[in-house]
Amino acid sequence: MFRRLTGGTASHRLGGHCAQRRAPFLTRPRRGASPQMPLVLRGGSLLRLYGCGCGLPSANFSCRQLALTRLNLMMSETRATYSRRAASKNTEIKKDQELVVEEEDVAESKLAIEQIRNDPDRLQSMTVKELREITREMGISVRGNKKDLVSALMDSLGDEGNGEEGISSAEKIGLPEVPSKRKGVASVLVEQKIESSEVISEIPSKTSRTRNKSVKGITQENSGTTVKRSKTSVQKETIVVQGAVSKAGLGLGADHEEPWTVLVHKKPQPAWIPYNPKVMRPPPLSKDTKALKILSWNVNGLKALLKSRGFSVHQLAQREAFDILCLQETKMQEKDVEVIKEGLLEGYTHSFWTCSVSKLGYSGTAIISRVKPLSIKYGLGVPDHDTEGRVVTVEFDDFYLLTAYVPNSGDGLRRLTYRVSEWDPSLGNYMKDLEKSKPVILTGDLNCAHQEIDIHDPAGNRRSAGFTNEERESFETNFLSKGFVDMFRKQHPNVVAYSYWGYRHNGRKTNKGWRLDYFLVSESIAERVHDSYILPDISASDHSPLGLILKL
Repeated sequence: MFRRLTGGTASHRLGGHCAQRRAPFLTRPRRGASPQMPLVLRGGSLLRLYGCGCGLPSANFSCRQLALTRLNLMMSETRATYSRRAASKNTEIKKDQELVVEEEDVAESKLAIEQIRNDPDRLQSMTVKELREITREMGISVRGNKKDLVSALMDSLGDEGNGEEGISSAEKIGLPEVPSKRKGVASVLVEQKIESSEVISEIPSKTSRTRNKSVKGITQENSGTTVKRSKTSVQKETIVVQGAVSKAGLGLGADHEEPWTVLVHKKPQPAWIPYNPKVMRPPPLSKDTKALKILSWNVNGLKALLKSRGFSVHQLAQREAFDILCLQETKMQEKDVEVIKEGLLEGYTHSFWTCSVSKLGYSGTAIISRVKPLSIKYGLGVPDHDTEGRVVTVEFDDFYLLTAYVPNSGDGLRRLTYRVSEWDPSLGNYMKDLEKSKPVILTGDLNCAHQEIDIHDPAGNRRSAGFTNEERESFETNFLSKGFVDMFRKQHPNVVAYSYWGYRHNGRKTNKGWRLDYFLVSESIAERVHDSYILPDISASDHSPLGLILKL
């Protein structure tokens, strides 16, 4: 038996040449060769029995020692192979389980998002933590309180399938603004021409750099603030605001509750100042003066605004007491209009709506009025332009009023050519045809920041929808050059004011905005405009309302 197992003669078995004639089963097995395991164990047992029966000294049986060492090594390797296989199998099972759990989580997330889409009111009952989780799952980058999160989610749900409107490519990537050197301290430099040759600078007691060509100066200390009065040949007023309330009407609070009063611009000019409607609007007209107040607002989804954004059209009517309200981007469908009309505004019995029929839940405009118009028209009269519900025209005794939602050129500027070569010329020609009988007022989201003063980062948005050279030239050619006056810019030639702030990257809180909304008025009645203004404190949409008061 032993001869068969060892494969050699007695002399070979007891001599030093035993290692040269090993049995095949004693050679190192291949890894994972599990069928040899019983044979290995049996051979080991027989060797031990033979050694005990013969009584041979262990020193004289080196072949037996070598065989046992080899057998022990083989058994250890075999056990390690079994252990690795078992560990690998457990790892695969664990990965499969994790994959199943992940797929279940994704399915649950999709279900939750679908439920919210079908019932947006659920957002109001969710906690801030739950809202943040939903925004992460939907890939929405937004910060702020519950109101900001709800608004961003509502707009994202409303904009799905509508990626071209309302947000430029520069807003999507969030081009950074140059930060203040001192964290948490607002800093703005404003220069304004004044009649006096005296320069007044208000500077906190900490070091601050202000460039003044001063000849003589008097310094006095007052409550931690250094006030310098210096004579200069340059007739400008320089105001440096750093965490303090300006005394020149900027209205910057320490808690930044009015961010629009901070001049935020990558390339400000010396004469530019930030917009503050509290001090820049003219006094109200006397009660004896007849006037008409028109408000215009891109609501970015009327149903979402009415349900969950915290500021209703009723509140706007009570606060502003407008006569006519023009809406853009209502995102309404024709089947929903009658229901909305009934409970929207009490006392405004005349309302006219147009909805997109080529793409449901998209675009849409409306005019809601206390005053009954003489006639109403929908669209431009051009079939290629009139399927998206972008224009409503009403005729009054003294003028035509149009509300328009001009097409955005879209991601990749895919609609730029259509916009500047077809839509803008058609709208401009339509307005000139109307003007042959009466003056015209155009209001709405015209999706163009006309000048560098109208956008916080002009250099970074040269090829962004709404600020391309083509769109700006088209705005000039088709509207301003045809005799229509930008009333806000006429009233505030050096004021930096925005009407749109992207939800992403907290554009409104940092005042990184665009002026995309306008009142364009026929030159013949421009002097009858008492006031053209923006309401930046109303933040229920990514656009703020704007108003115009026309003396009759």
